[in-house]
Amino acid sequence: MEGTHSWSERFKRLFLNNRFVLFLLILLLIGLNIFVFGKISFIFTPLTVLLKTVLFPVLLTGAIYYLLNPLVDLLERKRIPRVYTIVTLYLLMAGIITIVIISVIPLVQEQVTQLIENFPKYSYEVQLQFESLIGSDFFSQIQQSTGFNPSTLGQTIAEQATSILDSTWSGIGGFLGAIKDIVLTLVTVPFILFYLLKDGKKLPTFILRFVPVQFRKQTHSVMTDMNVKISSYIRGQIIVSFCIGILLYFGFLIIGLDYSLVLAIIASFTSIVPYLGPAIAITPALIIAIVTSPLMLLKLIAVWTIVQLIEGKFISPQIMGKTLRIHPITIIFVILTAGNLFGILGIILAVPGYAVLKVIFSHLFQWFEGRSHLYEDAVPDPVEITEGEATTAQDNSKPTT
Repeated sequence: MEGTHSWSERFKRLFLNNRFVLFLLILLLIGLNIFVFGKISFIFTPLTVLLKTVLFPVLLTGAIYYLLNPLVDLLERKRIPRVYTIVTLYLLMAGIITIVIISVIPLVQEQVTQLIENFPKYSYEVQLQFESLIGSDFFSQIQQSTGFNPSTLGQTIAEQATSILDSTWSGIGGFLGAIKDIVLTLVTVPFILFYLLKDGKKLPTFILRFVPVQFRKQTHSVMTDMNVKISSYIRGQIIVSFCIGILLYFGFLIIGLDYSLVLAIIASFTSIVPYLGPAIAITPALIIAIVTSPLMLLKLIAVWTIVQLIEGKFISPQIMGKTLRIHPITIIFVILTAGNLFGILGIILAVPGYAVLKVIFSHLFQWFEGRSHLYEDAVPDPVEITEGEATTAQDNSKPTT
């Protein structure tokens, strides 16, 4: 009986009274329930449809909210009612959109039409340049040493290009079918944004009502940190991308690059993705510059280098700062992984999603550290010992008289 009693006490001490083990068991039960209910289609299918329906409007509304909310808060501190500020912002945005539709959209449409019409010409010029390179002595030596036949490469590229174009044209039907959803999104976003700007401060309090009282303080801290990280990243990245687009547009105009507005818009949108976005943005500009002339290629490289230096040395440090504090290698790996898992949406949301997860897990670790008491008696790192602590230790080690 004593052995059975000691075994049960040991089991309670190691498992039932261990908060970490209970936490793992709860996670296991939650995952098991999700797996079981996931096999029943009518349970999660409506949730999936609902998520797909509201995801894009919510994301778009959130980005605009984080961009406009600081201005609304600033004017509210000046004793201007939020409703008046929101209505004024809506009128300004309507005017800006009208100006863009009247002046910018026709120019973009014209450049895109010209680019599509001149695409066969560009492909023919690239083919001529490629054939001239194949006929050089350098490529002849490569062909003899490697046994590679470059003459078949042009045909392969042409076939791949044809298949890509065919798939693109076949996907236009699906694209046109998605226009309805986009229009509905653009109609619903202003309504959601209005109430979010008006009553957004009440949202954390509303969410905390569903959290147990003993966890509300920690939950509020987590929500505050996530809000700071997300808002800083979204506002900073949008402003930086807009500045890059403006600088590239004027730079392309100065060097006389064709389709400068379209290329600058592409660069501005792709710059939302850090590190990988600029590499993607320069690709179409490089193709057009190579087809135009070698001198244009050198001018493009010069403009791109100057813009990247201005963005890296002046714009990003002032706007972005060091709010996320994520290593560039980590960002690249996160973007690549999210892109493979979730496509374009994953690439766009990779960095803010990682920042949110980082905040959540850091708070969970702090909670576990305080609950488990496993780190209280840890030996301090010698690097962290200050001179005052070292002097105090030396004085304590001297024998007293």
